[in-house]
Amino acid sequence: MTARTWPCCRLRLASVAAVLLLLCLTTSLLGGLWLNAGCWGTRSDQIKLETKDLAGDDPSWGPHKMAVIVPFRDRFDELLQFLPHLHLFLSRQRIRHHIYIMNQADGLRFNRASLINAGVLLSANDTDYIAMHDVDLLPLNDDLNYSYPALGPYHVSAPNLHPLYHYPTFVGGILLLTKKQFHLCNGLSNRYWGWGREDDEFYRRIQEAGLKVFRPDGITTGYETFHHIHDPSRHRDQKRIGEQRRVQFIRDRETGVSTVRFRLLTTTKLHVHSAPCTVFSVQLYCNRSQTP
Repeated sequence: MTARTWPCCRLRLASVAAVLLLLCLTTSLLGGLWLNAGCWGTRSDQIKLETKDLAGDDPSWGPHKMAVIVPFRDRFDELLQFLPHLHLFLSRQRIRHHIYIMNQADGLRFNRASLINAGVLLSANDTDYIAMHDVDLLPLNDDLNYSYPALGPYHVSAPNLHPLYHYPTFVGGILLLTKKQFHLCNGLSNRYWGWGREDDEFYRRIQEAGLKVFRPDGITTGYETFHHIHDPSRHRDQKRIGEQRRVQFIRDRETGVSTVRFRLLTTTKLHVHSAPCTVFSVQLYCNRSQTP
């Protein structure tokens, strides 16, 4: 198994930041259980965790609760800014929520989509919708709506608001869906190892599921609606190796949330400046027969 033959399985040395993250954020080893949604018959309700409702029985917070799914690796400084900011932002809107940090703790190339799929399966039973949320994108305008997307997927970081990406089919950054809508699309493709393209493929899944993407209306802050805290010196793994160049634009009809496989290493509950979250450290499985 070499990097040239199987780019998804290319090993890399753990950075100091990764080591510090594991030391700081992981305390309990859940050990050796491989989770394979679908193929191995793992029931998602057996691995879900309950979280305390931060709003209690206050009806002004509404009946719904959001699971904020944050794909993560080696970005501890950004996480320290993200957690308290988003928690306070959502609390001002009286949005019931819990934040799940999906920490990829393996030597594979980063796979944002598989981490989101795993996060949805691991999120608590008392959450009925999700936010697929980048850790480096902080909402600044309180008129941005994070409420339950009953009509269809709601793209908070719309192309006319996102500081970097402005093409009309863009659905990355921050996207809200009900769990039913997410499963109707079979989640995201698990084939995108390295940075980018998985959200473009997901847009096609949304279309084929007969869903309409909604976006904010009446926001006047333009590209200053969000604070993008990504360090420009940070390396992004944008390499396309072998067949990746050809198949990155092809609709994946074989993989998704129903086929994602991962090993749950640790579950850690913590507070960062009073912001509660749950950190799931996972090892992803690379299917070398399906990954280009």
